[in-house]
Amino acid sequence: MNSKLDPMDLYDIRSELSEDEVMVKDSVGRYVDEKVIPLMRDAFEQHKFPRQLIGEAAELGLLGSSIDGYDCAGLNSVSYGLICQELERGDSGLRSFVSVQSSLVMFPIHTYGSEEQKQRWLPAMARGEAIGCFGLTEPHGGSDPSNMKTHAKRDGDDWILNGSKMWITNATIADAAIVWARTEEGVKGFIVEKGMSGFDTQEIENKFSLRASVTGALFFNNVRIPEANVLPGVSSLKGPLSCLTQARYGIAWGVIGAAQACLNEVLNYTQDRVLFGRPIANTQAIQIRMAEMSRQITAAQLMSLRLGRIKDKGQLSPTQVSLAKWNNCRAAIDIARDARDILGGAGISAEYVPIRHMLNLESVITYEGTETVHQLVVGKELTGVNAF
Repeated sequence: MNSKLDPMDLYDIRSELSEDEVMVKDSVGRYVDEKVIPLMRDAFEQHKFPRQLIGEAAELGLLGSSIDGYDCAGLNSVSYGLICQELERGDSGLRSFVSVQSSLVMFPIHTYGSEEQKQRWLPAMARGEAIGCFGLTEPHGGSDPSNMKTHAKRDGDDWILNGSKMWITNATIADAAIVWARTEEGVKGFIVEKGMSGFDTQEIENKFSLRASVTGALFFNNVRIPEANVLPGVSSLKGPLSCLTQARYGIAWGVIGAAQACLNEVLNYTQDRVLFGRPIANTQAIQIRMAEMSRQITAAQLMSLRLGRIKDKGQLSPTQVSLAKWNNCRAAIDIARDARDILGGAGISAEYVPIRHMLNLESVITYEGTETVHQLVVGKELTGVNAF
């Protein structure tokens, strides 16, 4: 009864995990501590994604981890959430890479692709030998994917694809892009391969968020796509939206890691920072603020664990994911901002992690559905009225 609680896990969520889930969390946590965190400050400052981490992540089974077969790990949803949490404790950029590869590229190929497509792409992507990106967002579309302009038309046995996509993670390093386009037969997914004539990418520079991640644009000018590269299993917005549900689930877990990193930094800093003759950790003001961070982290942990258990039962609703993405991203960004403030002048230095996480979370709270979008999803569930 007198044992000290884990500051990062006040409700002992760890005791609710299976042995396999604990093993996943601990192995990824060690990887992040030993290989990821030492690289991320320089990667962020240099605006460069540390590609050497791809092979290591693949060796740990982190790419497509929830897929059974095809050289994938076949882990449950809670394990995937824990992977995202530990990776984002290192940096949102690395978690974004794994989320895109797993939830936005490998998931639609596995769910909607042909067996030939699965055999060709999934093992290579699980091994990190092939990189993917996901093309849905367009410059004028943003939160309204139904306003999609990218389109494809049949031309004999092929399709001709035209349009563009914006804010695409992995855009310029991808070997294949899952691109969603309007057709006369509904919204279809196309596997657009690097090097196809008329397919170009351009990296977005001068970002002040997710700097350790590749973000770019995709351009399609009469790109000829063979029928073999069309995902046969879906012809509606259900395809891309189901992918977003998978990605949002991972984000809901991931941001907990960013929040934990900020709280851990504050706990250490306030023990050492002495003002007016005592460590600032000994003051009521600082303790109240850190307690608030812990409250928000604990609530996010409980929500995510429950969400994962529901998902593993096959009972997940997109509204439940929206609630968790909204709640947890808001908590994480508030924690990062307050941690930055507690550190005072030191808070703007990259020597400390809150400013990096704070800037990253400005993107995370926006992508895969803004906070307002998720609030309206929940509002629609409550009232039955679509207020978009």
